[in-house]
Amino acid sequence: MVESGKGGTHQARFERDVISDQVNKRLSQLDIGDASLVFGRIDQRESDQSEIFYIGRIAVWDEQQDPITVDWRAPIAEAFYRATGKHPMGLTRRRHFATRKNVLLGIEDEFFGDDIVDDSSGPVFKGRMTLAATMEQARTGRLGDIVATIQGEQDEIIRSPLSGMLIVQGGPGTGKTVVALHRAAYLLYTHRFPLEGQGVLVIGPNRVFLTYIEQVLPSLGEAGVRLAVLSDLIPRAKVRGFDTEDVTAIKGSSEMEHVVRRAITDRQRPIRENFRIGYGLQRLTLTISQSQGIIREAQRRYRNHNNGRPFVRDQVFQKLAESSKNQSLDPEKLKNDLSTTLEIRQTLDWMWPSLTAEHLIHDLFGSRSLLGSAAAQYLPQESIQALYRPRSLHASQVDWTSQDVPILDEAQAQLGPRRGYKEEETIRTYGHIVVDEAQDLSPMELRMLRRRSLNGSMTLVGDIAQATGAWAHDDWEGIVEALSEKSGTRFSQLTVGYRLPQPTMDVANRLLRDTQFGFNPPIAVREVGDEPRFVNVDTPARLSATVVALVRSELEKLGPGYLAVIVPDAYLDVISNSLRSSGIEHGLVDAGALENQTTLVPVSLVKGLEVDAAIVVEPEKIITGERNGLRALYVALTRATQRLTIVHAHPLPLSLTTEA
Repeated sequence: MVESGKGGTHQARFERDVISDQVNKRLSQLDIGDASLVFGRIDQRESDQSEIFYIGRIAVWDEQQDPITVDWRAPIAEAFYRATGKHPMGLTRRRHFATRKNVLLGIEDEFFGDDIVDDSSGPVFKGRMTLAATMEQARTGRLGDIVATIQGEQDEIIRSPLSGMLIVQGGPGTGKTVVALHRAAYLLYTHRFPLEGQGVLVIGPNRVFLTYIEQVLPSLGEAGVRLAVLSDLIPRAKVRGFDTEDVTAIKGSSEMEHVVRRAITDRQRPIRENFRIGYGLQRLTLTISQSQGIIREAQRRYRNHNNGRPFVRDQVFQKLAESSKNQSLDPEKLKNDLSTTLEIRQTLDWMWPSLTAEHLIHDLFGSRSLLGSAAAQYLPQESIQALYRPRSLHASQVDWTSQDVPILDEAQAQLGPRRGYKEEETIRTYGHIVVDEAQDLSPMELRMLRRRSLNGSMTLVGDIAQATGAWAHDDWEGIVEALSEKSGTRFSQLTVGYRLPQPTMDVANRLLRDTQFGFNPPIAVREVGDEPRFVNVDTPARLSATVVALVRSELEKLGPGYLAVIVPDAYLDVISNSLRSSGIEHGLVDAGALENQTTLVPVSLVKGLEVDAAIVVEPEKIITGERNGLRALYVALTRATQRLTIVHAHPLPLSLTTEA
């Protein structure tokens, strides 16, 4: 159907291209790897008739277009996730297929009816056996979907309406990330038009996290969602490295919006002396006062700097033509004759240069005088000095930091695209944006997200108790105010923890027990599990050797599972060298993360990951080394689904040594 042969009409070739595109889209949906297609079945009774539907990752039909499986996102499948004994939603039976890849391991049935007594109290879980089997499986180094085991409160969030902003608060192991990803897949299915054209964007906190979640959406039959970190949205900038927390706090401040605006205004300047240029037998003149008038008028007319450049250029030639003794001198002809001369280009570049965001910020941060002029009204002197860094030879050679990204984006938004670069420099918007770990975003990062939202439709997931870094928020209010109108915001809470066994959750909860974040911890489904192990090292000099021994011991127990060694950022190189010299292969954040069975992760980048076992090194140094150290340690302690080991040479925080 789609082969391109010789000849044929233009319409025939166009139709072949359309068919080819549709076939490729369907093939990408069908490519679910080795995951099982079917994971559930519902038996419905209406009047005297009963119907059976098989619930699958995607919909499949037979040759008569009758459904073999229905898509888990279809309205008919809602009862599979929502039905309870008190509210059966027309079901007589719900069946769960327990699978590993495409192998059927078991079948679990739940029956509904008037003679079925629902005497449960507390949370109601569907498919308990299937859920338990899924939670006990070893991690694969990548986040898996939960489409077969979605619970009622999760499904309610996934199927929440598209419009407005949805805030999802949930503690460790409550499934925030997978719920957000399943919501993206659900919205694309339910609102294929217009979202397929507008696009869906998923923002993660770091690149390790993106690697961790990259398989979820394809396994659900959705490959059209863009996964990105914020730096991916600035394609021309080479982003490598991070600023210190003090500089991060400065660059993330909302004051930087005004600094960027003033930096642009500083580049809109009248000439310093009257400009004269020869044209034929006469000399044409542009006076200082005329250039001042041109600048003022351009500033009044144009919100974006680069949009004003053609106006300034045309006005310069208009004033030069008016200075001619020949009253009939045509400004357009003058522009055609002189626009490429060096004197004219230099004058225009002085008055109103055509700027890229990279050139503007490179010049700004590389000049103490430009920084002083742009920031003196908005930042204290020590902050201005902290922003300075020596210039590179060219803006294209700059290695930007992650904290520069929202400033570059702010500059691009205020500058607007240059002539001839509209497609490349226009900021793209999306029909829906999903943001994970939203509790850590700075005001400037929130501005960056807001300008990419086409209509304010967003899903933000996070946990205030896990907020860390320079811009950790203590509540959701500031985030909501920065992104949208409060009236369009909905809040949801995930209350059940599926990942962590209760003993691990108990230890982690001790940290925050006496803080404002210690209220209402998640209810752990897994009541039984290994007790966290505390290993005290005699001296700091023996710490590395002890960590190596613990890694060897843990790998012997793990089987195919994954181990994370979580360390204070300052310990990363020391522990890595010790593991390497002992012959233990391990991945790092920037080299082989999650590709090896053992991954060494600095605590600042561990958020969102889950592994079978975790070794947390020096809790006290994590607390003292991070701006929100207590919450950073809480994050570190809540990554392991099976076993947690805490190794320390320095004294433990008091909260970890007392149980009640």
